[in-house]
Amino acid sequence: MKRREFLATTGAVTLIAATDPFAPTPGPWRSYRVTTTVTFTGSAPVQAWIPIPNFSEASWISASPAMSHDGNAATAQVVSGQNGQAAFVHATWPANAANGAARTLVLQNSVSTRDLSVDLARPGHAAPLSAGDRARYLAPTTNIPTDGIVKTTADKITAGASTDLEKAQRIYAWIVENTYRKATVRGCGLGDVSFLLETGDLGGKCADLNGLMAGLARASGIPARDIYGIRIAPSRFGYKSLGANSTTITKAQHCRAEVYLSDYGWVPTDPADVRKVILEEPPGNLPASDPKVVDARKTLFGAWEGNYMAYNDAADVALPGSSGKPVPFLMYPQAEVNGQRLDSLDPANFVYTIEVTANAS
Repeated sequence: MKRREFLATTGAVTLIAATDPFAPTPGPWRSYRVTTTVTFTGSAPVQAWIPIPNFSEASWISASPAMSHDGNAATAQVVSGQNGQAAFVHATWPANAANGAARTLVLQNSVSTRDLSVDLARPGHAAPLSAGDRARYLAPTTNIPTDGIVKTTADKITAGASTDLEKAQRIYAWIVENTYRKATVRGCGLGDVSFLLETGDLGGKCADLNGLMAGLARASGIPARDIYGIRIAPSRFGYKSLGANSTTITKAQHCRAEVYLSDYGWVPTDPADVRKVILEEPPGNLPASDPKVVDARKTLFGAWEGNYMAYNDAADVALPGSSGKPVPFLMYPQAEVNGQRLDSLDPANFVYTIEVTANAS
């Protein structure tokens, strides 16, 4: 049976046949425009923090520095947080500022992406990380510690491995084989790596499972990072579960993970998406032997599709003007009404929408 491919076009989703195996390779760049709209009612003071792209890698993603915004916010400014590791628009509406009208903010940004693939059979000499970046990508965060049960688990998984590549591959395989995608977890999960390991319930979503990838790698001495972003286009290889199958992508957030290997540079990995294929790819609950699962497991260590916009790779992001705690990661709009943090995973009450348009190419 032929696989199917869904390509997003302006204002519609087009269905065409696809016969290629799941083998992303660098090719043409594709450009998209992403529009984020937030809306608030009532008269209480409001402030919002809306993530915008702040992550670029020459091999697969380029976010335009130009960003436009519209609406009736009293103030709206681009802020760089976490020493430049994240960027967002901080908007405020004082009490009664809109004279009874809904408070709105509309952001538009552009991004160009393409597939990424690293040939693991051909080691080379990647540009070394700076001392600062190496320290950052080995450091623990609130949700991703590198000691205790994380370190103990990493040591067991990698025992006997002689290279960083072998260690990273073992960690990836362990996550694929021992975790599961838990459908009842809200959003992308909390990303609390220690909690997963301590409870023994290794069910979660992408921030959880790819957080494990980053944490176990760091605990093994391998620089690693989680990338927080959103799916912006369907899979060109027919994976319904691995793409945005509508131009409305409000709930399409996704966390990816990379490990830095000295012979290859940054290597893409996504064990969470392997588990997503198992659970969600039609007809659902696929066995590990299913060809789509086998392909996904093989491909998602070393390659991924360019149907994705990264916001940032920051952790523990402080929101200026808020008295609340930093957020562990920033890929959802955040807001406070009258000083109370809203639930960013409940867009029905904290009203926001995210739309994407594929530019003609």
